[in-house]
Amino acid sequence: MELRLLRYFLVLAEERHFRRAAQRLSISQPPLSLAIRQLEESLGTKLFQRNSRNVELTVAGRALQSEATFLLRRVEEVRDFVRTVDDEKGGLLRVGFGGSTLYRGLPAIIRSFRMLHPGIELRLQELSTAEQIVALKRDEIDFGFINGLETPDGLDGFRFCREPLLACLPSGHPYATKRSVQLEKLAAEEFILFGRSASPAYFNSILEACQSAGFSPTVIHEVRHWVSVISAVAHGLGVALVPRAMTSAHIAGVVLLPLKGGNVFSETRCVWKADSDRHDAQKSFAMLVQERVAINENAPGRETRA
Repeated sequence: MELRLLRYFLVLAEERHFRRAAQRLSISQPPLSLAIRQLEESLGTKLFQRNSRNVELTVAGRALQSEATFLLRRVEEVRDFVRTVDDEKGGLLRVGFGGSTLYRGLPAIIRSFRMLHPGIELRLQELSTAEQIVALKRDEIDFGFINGLETPDGLDGFRFCREPLLACLPSGHPYATKRSVQLEKLAAEEFILFGRSASPAYFNSILEACQSAGFSPTVIHEVRHWVSVISAVAHGLGVALVPRAMTSAHIAGVVLLPLKGGNVFSETRCVWKADSDRHDAQKSFAMLVQERVAINENAPGRETRA
């Protein structure tokens, strides 16, 4: 299968119109139509449904769109890697992370790594836990920082950070002036949760904590980033439980309080694909992460008003 055909296919899949796609590709429509027919014939299936106005992807076309995007991205990464090796620059390291990891010491790790390996290109990609697991298994990233109590099947890793969850309340909330709050006191509140699809571990841990406190939370909003969770609370859309690391976000309009008598924790794991042959740069990165573990685990708890 020619990469050229896949590139033509992706442009047409985005434009859903032969003339616009041909203009983007700087070719005329007949070569584009021929390329799409060749691709469909090689795969033995229709990729587009055509009508007088535009084209729509078939089920097979939608499946190919996802795979072709992944394949072409990997081709570019391989090309970049080979070029860096040829130029004796050292290579490429790809790291996936969730937003809260920025408040758990990841920037310091990145700075240290770049000082030790100035010739290696380090790329960061913000992804949810679920997205990182898929990306690792497909060799799209080399390391991930995921949420969960266990390392998923097919991956290796270790615990990077363990910290309590705090109650996140609007600054005008009746409990905002307290030094701590019992989780059961929030039973009547509407909750904003980190989305189940983005991080099942976070979602389930918060549900289980509330159920242990004697209630099932009323979940009105699910979002994909912790900053979005806290911002929604600041706008009075509900309350939330958030990792202690998010106190460093310093978002106005909220109060973060310890849960009185609560043992609700968040865990982040540094993971990589099992049985992968790690080169020196990857080993060095893992060592820097392990050095950071002691700093994270010895960080004192604190009551914070953000």
